[in-house]
Amino acid sequence: MLKKDYSKTKKVCKVTFSLPTTAVQDGAEVRVLGDFNSWTWQSGLIMKAGKTEYTASIELALGANYEFRYAINNERWENDWAADAYVPSPFDGINNSLVSVSAVVDGELTGKAAGGKTVKATGAPKAEKPAAPAKEAAPKAPAKAKAPAKTTTTPAPVKAKAAKATAKPKTKEAPKK
Repeated sequence: MLKKDYSKTKKVCKVTFSLPTTAVQDGAEVRVLGDFNSWTWQSGLIMKAGKTEYTASIELALGANYEFRYAINNERWENDWAADAYVPSPFDGINNSLVSVSAVVDGELTGKAAGGKTVKATGAPKAEKPAAPAKEAAPKAPAKAKAPAKTTTTPAPVKAKAAKATAKPKTKEAPKK
């Protein structure tokens, strides 16, 4: 999860990264690696373990998008489950998380989120969130198909035919002996 706090005096945004402890094993060391620290474990932003999440903060310059991922014990990678967007990494089939930090123009925050969509707000902006890629997201149950609407037709009333008077049946006389 990302929390953004835009400075009123500097052209920076304090971004707080958080990763749920359910994504990390006990006793693990977690760091944020990305464009802002050359993707190296040694310069990675060390996350502090809390009861429910690991957190770390950094000030980022306005007007840019930053790719990042969480490195766990310098062995395993995890994406941010609530990133502003996901973008393909140089490694086949792997996506990076993206945080979009908007710029200030005429006293308003503006910027471009992933996909070139413009973000403009007077408070902290939120970039459009595309769906997480299939390889990174938990599988979803297929949507239930709706049953076709039942249509009922009422047959037209049948007109009763007038009963014809029937003549008495002719009885054959028994032959005479």
